[in-house]
Amino acid sequence: MTSIAYQLLESHLLEGELRAGEEIKLKIDQTLTQDSTGTMVYLQLEAMGIDDIQTELSVAYIDHNMLQTGFENPDDHEFIQSAAAKYGLVFSKPGGGICHQVQLEQFAAPGKTLVGSDSHTPTAGGLGALAIGAGGLDVAVAMASGFYFLKVPKVLNVRLSGKLKPGVNGKDVILAILGKKTVKGGTGYIVEYSGDGVKNLSVTDRATICNMGAELGATTSVFPSDEVTRAFLKRHGREEVYMPLAATEDAVYDEVLEINLSDIEPAVAKPHLPDQYEKVRDLGKVRVDQVAIGSCTNSSYTDMMKVAQILKGKKVHEDVSLVISPGSATILNALSKNGALATMIEAGARILESACGPCIGMGQAPKSGAVSLRSFNRNFKGRSGTKDAKIYLAGPETCAASAIAGYITVPDEVTAVEEPDHYDHATNYLIYPKEKTERPKDVKMGPNIKPFPIAHPLEDAFEKIILLKASDNVTTDDICPSTAKLLPYRSNVPELSKHAFSTLVDDFKARAEEHGGGIVVGGDNYGQGSSREHAALLPLYLGVKAIVAKSFARIHRSNLINMGILPLVFKNPSDYDKLVEGESIAMKDLKASVESGEFILTAGGSDMELVGDFSEREKAMLLEGGYLNYTKNRRAAK
Repeated sequence: MTSIAYQLLESHLLEGELRAGEEIKLKIDQTLTQDSTGTMVYLQLEAMGIDDIQTELSVAYIDHNMLQTGFENPDDHEFIQSAAAKYGLVFSKPGGGICHQVQLEQFAAPGKTLVGSDSHTPTAGGLGALAIGAGGLDVAVAMASGFYFLKVPKVLNVRLSGKLKPGVNGKDVILAILGKKTVKGGTGYIVEYSGDGVKNLSVTDRATICNMGAELGATTSVFPSDEVTRAFLKRHGREEVYMPLAATEDAVYDEVLEINLSDIEPAVAKPHLPDQYEKVRDLGKVRVDQVAIGSCTNSSYTDMMKVAQILKGKKVHEDVSLVISPGSATILNALSKNGALATMIEAGARILESACGPCIGMGQAPKSGAVSLRSFNRNFKGRSGTKDAKIYLAGPETCAASAIAGYITVPDEVTAVEEPDHYDHATNYLIYPKEKTERPKDVKMGPNIKPFPIAHPLEDAFEKIILLKASDNVTTDDICPSTAKLLPYRSNVPELSKHAFSTLVDDFKARAEEHGGGIVVGGDNYGQGSSREHAALLPLYLGVKAIVAKSFARIHRSNLINMGILPLVFKNPSDYDKLVEGESIAMKDLKASVESGEFILTAGGSDMELVGDFSEREKAMLLEGGYLNYTKNRRAAK
């Protein structure tokens, strides 16, 4: 009675029992980092003082902070490349492609575990890998030790039947699921896909669906490994890594959702969350100013070829700016050889390099008040670089048709794409490690790279103020904004801290400095979105002692613990309404409370009960001042 998820967990189990909610220790086969989070990962690896990594394969990608408007980003790239050379990682140069697309094409494999410092790492679940997004420190420890700790999730089975109609994308499938389950509906779950409809989905459609499982809050998502998987791997010259993977017929799941692919229609996510689902036919005539196609969600060869098919012989609307980002140099090369790139250019599209680009606010910000339609995975307010822009998400087919029409619409007809028998990988963007005896001993660090803050052991009591009271669904973009102006400071926490919570308030740093730190209060699903640990590093640097919320997103909760910040939940959610921004609060007996999981917050003369459901390892981390201190203490003890 075994699901794919539990087969993968069991085959990599090092310690613990496979019971939902129990913490286990997993063997990790592969890791990936990208440059937005990578500098911190490798600074943390340096701080651990290790000699070599313990994974089968680790890859360091440059795909996020690509604009070189100053020395900061190039310096970060050099640092990451030097760290990759020192520790024996594969290094993917700028231009090689988006980490998740390249990982899918060249490295991910069925049955493998992968931990990545990016929330969309589950993309590789489309190949039957157990791929989990995590904070940078978790990934650093995974590289250093070869393991990762995880609370065993429940399993949500999405049973697929039928077949997608022409012009409908895997993106439309996951948008429909988000419409049903919301951005917190997958929290605490692995989403596992099964059913007769699976065989009718390409690996890239499966990868798109797994990618946006992150928007459900899911730990990861996974598809079976079948003959479709084998064919994909064969085209990419990697058939030898194929292994079949399927649930047993009597597999038991915690929840089941039935989806008929034949019923799926082109849809959008309206501003400003990915779960604001609506079918295009019900949307009305929404005019668009900008269309952006690409990102790790929809930049595959088949996606690009469908876009070229829709644009062929057509003209981008005179009021629309269309930008297209192929997902990898391999794909861009194929498009340049088969004429599809010329088709896009002839239609009036702007071709961007193979990178994340506009998806993470790195260029192509829309004009003031614009409507931008994007084949991306997130439409959080301000993420595009323009606070008052209205961002809609859709599949690439809908995006291409809308770029021509000037308003959100769907194409008249899209035919199936025939893939090449063999992809010529753009391997010259990859630098493989030398033998250990030939590796450099030092890393190269530019002046923008600053030491990261390290927490101190937990103090037993504090009296502070509520620095900020926020509502539901606070995102990591709210806590640590991601724009072209700020991304170069990802390796400079002191500078970046000036912008903490700046989408919510203008003066968070001033408040924190005036009062010597404090606490933050949030609603449901606090910290949803990206895996960026900067959303915990900035509060740590500014003296935040605890985050008190109705509930937390998984990765952000882990990141807070890793940084030695208490993530606490209201025992009575109604107590949220009693707290007032700016009022004084007190907490005491914190060390005993960490052990018991029961906390008391005193505010306005009243006591409120809070809960901290921590594993024994998490308790030790909080008491010792975070994961880095915890790891160093144990290495020293050995």
